[in-house]
Amino acid sequence: MTIGQLRKAVKSERFEPFTISLADGRRLFVPHPEFVWIPPEASRTFHVAGKGEDYSVVDLLLEASIDFGNGATERRRRGKRKPR
Repeated sequence: MTIGQLRKAVKSERFEPFTISLADGRRLFVPHPEFVWIPPEASRTFHVAGKGEDYSVVDLLLEASIDFGNGATERRRRGKRKPR
């Protein structure tokens, strides 16, 4: 990912919540653009607010993907099929 791609996701005219997946397995949910701060001169790091006063400073090289939506996956129902 690039800092430009992250800026585009944050500054989008019609913001859509997204999750940042990191190489170490962590996932950072961004429900609103104000939860991300990218320093003006940034090329490799950005900040993501968490709950309360928690936040993460992330090295862009650790970012694996940006996934849009609520992150819910569709689950298939398991069980016996009804006879026709």
